[in-house]
Amino acid sequence: MFDRLGELAKEHADLERTLADSAVHADPERARALSRRYGEITPIVDAYHEWQQTVADEATARELAAEDASFAAEAEQFGRRRTELEARLNDFLVPRDTSDGKDVILEVKAGEGGEESALFAGDLLRMYLRYAERQGWKTEILDSTTTGLGGYKDVTVAVKSGSRRAPGDGVWSRLKYEGGVHRVQRVPVTESQGRIHTSAAGVLVMPEADPVEVTIDPSDLRVDVYRSSGPGGQSVNTTDSAVRITHLPTGIVVSCQNEKSQLQNKEQALRILRARLLAQAQADAEAQAAAERRSQVKAVDRSQRVRTYNFPENRISDHRVGYKAYNLDHVIDGDLDAVIGALIEADRSGRAATANGG
Repeated sequence: MFDRLGELAKEHADLERTLADSAVHADPERARALSRRYGEITPIVDAYHEWQQTVADEATARELAAEDASFAAEAEQFGRRRTELEARLNDFLVPRDTSDGKDVILEVKAGEGGEESALFAGDLLRMYLRYAERQGWKTEILDSTTTGLGGYKDVTVAVKSGSRRAPGDGVWSRLKYEGGVHRVQRVPVTESQGRIHTSAAGVLVMPEADPVEVTIDPSDLRVDVYRSSGPGGQSVNTTDSAVRITHLPTGIVVSCQNEKSQLQNKEQALRILRARLLAQAQADAEAQAAAERRSQVKAVDRSQRVRTYNFPENRISDHRVGYKAYNLDHVIDGDLDAVIGALIEADRSGRAATANGG
């Protein structure tokens, strides 16, 4: 473990020297990437340096205690602090998701269940917006297609943590567990007989890519423009401002029509495209990441659920970790801390076991 910590301390010192060079800041993207890495490892290196000092202090106190018993209590105090720091350093060195510090682009799509599924997709969107508000995050709806009753066929939202966060504690570190099929059981507003229906909506979460991470060749894009339309095909724009971008090498298609300006819609579409390309590149490069992404929604099928929202019983169940609670009314209002916490702990335990050869 301590060999790895020594390497990080050297990297930290190198980054500090590099960032002090004003020439580095002539390239803002590179400077941002270096600053991000510096911020990520600073808490680890600070704890390592404190551990080194504590070890030295403990050794000195024990030497003195051999001649003067009054130093024994101080030696024990240093020993306890050393143990705490070693546990903290072990926790720091559990393999982490390299995207944990990133913001995300989150998509919610209605699936089986018709209008009820679209209404549930709207409920999920509001749940995430309220959760983001509780976390102090900023949200921006990039694109959406609504239905006549106020539901969503699909909606794409950017979620940003802002600057006030600990390194590695970005939006992705918490919302990455939301990907998959979410099932709802309740009496729909469209049900006249009071029967409970089951429907589903799909959630896809992607880390938002910085331009420096994903370079898009304009010649690889086909850009089509068309007229925005609202529910039922009614025109909501008199100009061809909606944009559809096709990435020819991968076949990925992104459409945006929420903004009034064609240029704004194109910029939003490119943001989504970069996130999708980054997600695909990560999936191709990392077998484990690929497996995790395959567990996210491919087709919104009720049989591939990750979570169930049972309104008659006020029950929320996450099927991946066996989490169950009877506070669905709070969860759907954005109180997701407990269920996400259970998923984080399960993920962390799995990573720790892997790192220890378990």
